[in-house]
Parts: sequence; C-alpha cells; structure tokens
Amino acid sequence: MRRVIVTVPPERFVSVDQAKQHLRVDGGDDDLLITAFIDAATMHIDGPDGWLGRAIGVQTLEAGLDGFVYEQISLPYPPTLSVEGIVYDDASGIERVLDPSAYEFRGGVIGSAWGNSWPTTKLCRGPSRSVRVTYRAGYETVPAPIVVAILMMVGDLYRFRTTASDMSMATSVIPMSVGVETLLQPYRVYRA
Repeated sequence: MRRVIVTVPPERFVSVDQAKQHLRVDGGDDDLLITAFIDAATMHIDGPDGWLGRAIGVQTLEAGLDGFVYEQISLPYPPTLSVEGIVYDDASGIERVLDPSAYEFRGGVIGSAWGNSWPTTKLCRGPSRSVRVTYRAGYETVPAPIVVAILMMVGDLYRFRTTASDMSMATSVIPMSVGVETLLQPYRVYRA
C-alpha cells in the first residue's frame, strides 16, 4: 500500500496577469478572487489528490510504503525528476537513511544498485510506513495545454461565481468543460 503526500507544494505556474489577460480584466479589484480561482483550478487537477494523477508544477512528494516489497519501486505522479532520499525503519524499528549508492533511479523507477539488495524493514501497515521515499516531481516547464486548461477553468469560475449557472444544466455544479477535459486527457494517468 502506498500513501503519497506533498511536502513542498509547487509554486504557482499560472500568474494572475496571465489569468487577467485571458479574462480581459483590467485593474486589480478582482486579483484576490482570480488568485483563488487559479489555486482552486490547479488543486483540482494537480498532485496526489488531482484529477490528472500526475504532478504538474515542480513539488516534493513523499511516498510511504509498507516495506521494500518489490524489486523495483515505481514512483507515482509523474514526471519524476529526482529522488531526494529514502528513509526506512530497520527490523528493530530504528530509522535509517538508505545510502544513495545502494539504489539507482531511472525513469521514475527505483531499483537496488548492482550487487545490492534492499534492507530488511520493520513490518509496518497503516498510516505509518516503514519506507519513505522523498522525491521531486512535476514539469520544469508546464505544457501549454495544461496552462490553457487552467486558464479556461479560471474563466468558468470567474463567469459562474456560484454553484448555479445561467446554462441549462440538470446539476447544480459546473462540470469540467469538454474543452478543458480534451486538453488535459493526453496527460491523465489512470491508476488501478
């Protein structure tokens, strides 16, 4: 079982000025509102809780595992950039830092280095995990379709500031538009 949390969130990669230009808004009266809409749209699709199933802005994540159960560890929420460190609880329950020379990282997958094997860990299930992998994930330069989709979501939120809209819909919640979903679909990661 894997639990992933964000330890260092990404910086905002869609600026208020970009959103205001997209919305055709002058002045600063709505800056706080637009900032909130940017953050809400980004949080809806980014990271471990996001719809895309991937990291968008560069962020630091921590994946908790029950132990070194598999030969290789596939890190979720791509694109993965680097492994910052691996900490584990040994069989006695003492926290140890795994020497970086003991493992290799390639393409989002960690494996034990040639001639090494994973150490024995304390059996640990539940919210506390015996292995914790800290890694950086996200795009150094966020792809244009994702930026445009966020701007479109901000536009929808700005136009429809309540849960009801002037569009004829059966639901009281404004769904992700077809255009936004079409732009984001190639980036979506599905998990079993």
